[in-house]
Amino acid sequence: MKIYLSKINESWIVDRVRKEWYKFNPSISTNSIMRADIVWIISPWIWKKIPLRHLCSKKVVCSYYHFDFEKFGKDQLDNFNELDQYVNEYHVISEKTKTQLETLTDKKITSIPFWVNQNIWFEIEEKIFLRETLGFTKKDFLVGSFQRDTEGKDLISPKLVKGPDIFLDITSKIYKKNKNLKVVLTGKRRNYLINNFEKNGIPYAYFEMANFDKINQLYNVLDLYIVSSRIEGGPQAILEAGITKTPIISTDVGVASEILHKDSIYSDDYTTAIPMIDHAYRNAKKYSIPAGFEDFITLFKKIK
Repeated sequence: MKIYLSKINESWIVDRVRKEWYKFNPSISTNSIMRADIVWIISPWIWKKIPLRHLCSKKVVCSYYHFDFEKFGKDQLDNFNELDQYVNEYHVISEKTKTQLETLTDKKITSIPFWVNQNIWFEIEEKIFLRETLGFTKKDFLVGSFQRDTEGKDLISPKLVKGPDIFLDITSKIYKKNKNLKVVLTGKRRNYLINNFEKNGIPYAYFEMANFDKINQLYNVLDLYIVSSRIEGGPQAILEAGITKTPIISTDVGVASEILHKDSIYSDDYTTAIPMIDHAYRNAKKYSIPAGFEDFITLFKKIK
């Protein structure tokens, strides 16, 4: 059995997933689609770059992360249906996405969260020293968000599925009660939040091009990580926060209910959510490497 993963090159988490798969599973993987028995379409939005002769002659597994049905028009449905005829089995990273996908296809769907690499994401005990190294003080109340919040190239419009307006509302309320608040941001296209933080005088620190080492350090100094998304496939930050023992609360999206304690999930009122660190850590650890690959390998072995 040899598996080929479709390429993406978008500097996104899927690129990292593809790289890690090849690194840790060399005996069952190939970089040559010609030699593959199974084609894993890990980036379905660019599936048409794969020659049809390979989709017709090999077993095909396709991953989907979430569906925004408010934007899922006829063109998107036609594209999905065209791809569907070549897919043997679908993979999703949360049970919520599985429920969405079941409305579009009768093909088999397997839900497996992506693995979390404990060689990249891990707890650091010297948190006070780490804060000083990163330019924070012991009294700072650090709240983090490490995903983009601005839609498209205008760098103005909020990407509403990610809930930056919700995050802004929450951090504004926290700041009114706690002037030690400082928001910690990483990633590209954080313009919506940055513009509003500056407009409203909310302190923040922005690490735009932070590498994995720096992001892991940032997880470890946070007092709270907030997922405010309306729609998500993961987000992978839930697993990363879990494995680093970072206090986290989340809306009920993606894998939140599978990894976090129910008390850590909020809807309208974030103050009802309580970070349950040990619970999140235990569940995230189940998907650390190499255990996080096992269900995927089983999926590929059983595909018909």
